Amino acid sequence: MTTAVSFQNVSRHFGPVRAVDDVTLTIAPGEFFAMLGPSGSGKTTCLRLIAGFEQPTSGHIEIFGETAEGLPPYRRNVNTVFQDYALFPHMTILENVGYGLMVKGVPRAARQKKALDALDLVELKGFDARRPSQLSGGQRQRVALARALVNEPKVLLLDEPLGALDLKLREQMQVELKTLQRNLGITFVFVTHDQGEALSMADRVAIFNQGRIVQVGAPQEIYERPRTRFVADFVGSSNVLPPDFVAGTGGPARWVSLRPEKIAIAAGAAKPPAGSHGVTAKVTSVHYQGAITRVNTEASGQELAVSAPSSLAGLDIGATVSLSWPLSALHAMEDEA
Repeated sequence: MTTAVSFQNVSRHFGPVRAVDDVTLTIAPGEFFAMLGPSGSGKTTCLRLIAGFEQPTSGHIEIFGETAEGLPPYRRNVNTVFQDYALFPHMTILENVGYGLMVKGVPRAARQKKALDALDLVELKGFDARRPSQLSGGQRQRVALARALVNEPKVLLLDEPLGALDLKLREQMQVELKTLQRNLGITFVFVTHDQGEALSMADRVAIFNQGRIVQVGAPQEIYERPRTRFVADFVGSSNVLPPDFVAGTGGPARWVSLRPEKIAIAAGAAKPPAGSHGVTAKVTSVHYQGAITRVNTEASGQELAVSAPSSLAGLDIGATVSLSWPLSALHAMEDEA
């Protein structure tokens, strides 16, 4: 079966720095695949290896069955949308979108029609005569998308394209990007350090750390069943609990992940309900977040964060609270960090 993108033991070194270190992965045709990790984890270098802006130090890359190493960017059937959009300020929106077609020698009438169709696809019909400076950040991002899509790539690469947008617009564009990808049916490879973006849009997520992939899976799998302490801590907010503390509350003597929303909290000291495990704790800080309040607590030297309904009373700093959780809420992880 043909894969959209295949990495086989790929490394990219810059002197002594292993930016990408023996990465193996496959991305399916039509998949929305996210590469998630902190700065310097190797995700953007992997994207540049797919685009052809970097060449591997070792290993093998294929794009729809074709060997990619040594192939220049213009010979690859991929396009990239960058965070800064890289639009030409002196050109109209129509000229920006049709620029790649002009470079390929597509006749003027044909490229204008394709550029107008691409603008319609990203809901910018009627904006063709404007210049980038006359558009909002979200509109410029759509122009960059249209410019990439007009070339009909088999793989669209997105390098943190929503990073420059405000929160509300970013959330709106997440929905629109996923809908667009589903309607077009082409492969999207999306690089981000924002776990919310990755979880909300991707079919599968690869978690990067120190040049390596530490876990690949569906968003729910990554969130609910992190393989390592790094994944649990990086993807969403989790309580990463050591074996001795877990064993002391009746759980397995293992490193576990316990998500804050799975902890029940009540004012005062009380035994856990039947079938649950728990501790008595002190409230150390309270952070109102609208519908929920994040309550940080401490029990026997262990910090535990809890997501509590904002309507719950008795959660003042210094207050004694009871925390409880079902055994099923504890996810045991590998011993490695």
